Amino acid sequence: MRNLLSRQRNLPLALLFIVGAACPAIAQEGGASFVEDFDRLDGARWYVSDGWANGAHQNCTWSKDQVAVSDGVLSLGFTERETGDRAYACGEIQTNKRLGYGTYEARIRAVAGSGMNTGFFTYIGPAHGQPWDEIDFEFLGKDPSQVQLNQYVSGEGGNEKLVPVPGGADAAFNDYAFVWEEGRIRWFVNGELVHEVNDPALVPTHASKIYLSLWASDNMESWLGTFAPPEGALSAEVDRVAFTALGDDCQFPESIVCTLE
Repeated sequence: MRNLLSRQRNLPLALLFIVGAACPAIAQEGGASFVEDFDRLDGARWYVSDGWANGAHQNCTWSKDQVAVSDGVLSLGFTERETGDRAYACGEIQTNKRLGYGTYEARIRAVAGSGMNTGFFTYIGPAHGQPWDEIDFEFLGKDPSQVQLNQYVSGEGGNEKLVPVPGGADAAFNDYAFVWEEGRIRWFVNGELVHEVNDPALVPTHASKIYLSLWASDNMESWLGTFAPPEGALSAEVDRVAFTALGDDCQFPESIVCTLE
C-alpha cells in the first residue's frame, strides 16, 4: 500500500542517484551489527525526517519536534498542528546506513486509532538510485489486535498478511523481528514464528535502511480505516532496535538470534 514516489528522502534526487550508484546494492554487503537502546538519539546512526510528507495519502508532515528520546525510549509523535501544507505533524527516523541480510528486531508499543499507521520496516528505492525493496511490520491503528506483514521486490507488493498480537500492539511493548536471508524471510512476534516466505522471487535483495514511523491518512479508508482525529497528541514508543548481520553472534539475551537454528 505504498506509493512508488512516497519515499523521497533527505538528499537532492540527483545526489541520491550518485550515492546509490556508489554504494553496494546486494543485501549481503550491508552495514555492521548494532543494538540501539536509545540512551540518546545518535546522529551518526539515525537521520530524523523533517519538512516533507511522503505523498498525497499522508495527512501529516514529518517534523523533527515529533521525535524524542527519554528514559531509554524513543517516542514518535502525531499532533494537530498546521505544518507545511498538512494539518498534522508526525515523526519518523531512519538509519543513515544501509543494512543487508540478517535479523532485524524492535520492541514497540504502537498507536491505536482509525487512519493511523505505526511502521517498523526496511526500505530502499528510486530516491536512492535503487529498485524499490521493502520488508514490513505495519500496525494499522484501526485494529491493534494484529499487525500487517508485507514485502516488496522491485516495487511489486501485494503480499500482505495479518497476524495476531497477543494482548494488542497498543497495550504494551511487544517484540517484533524478521530474519532476512538470501531467498527467505521469517517474521516473529514475541519470539514466535508467525510467517515465512521461501520463494526467492518474492524476497528483496538490495541493502536497505531501517525506518520507524508514525503517520496517518484521511484518504486511504480501505486500508487504514476512516481517519478519526485524535483527542490530543499521540505517541508510538520504541524501547529497542537491533540489527544482527547474518553469521554474527547473538547480541542481547532477548534477541531471537539466541534461539535461531
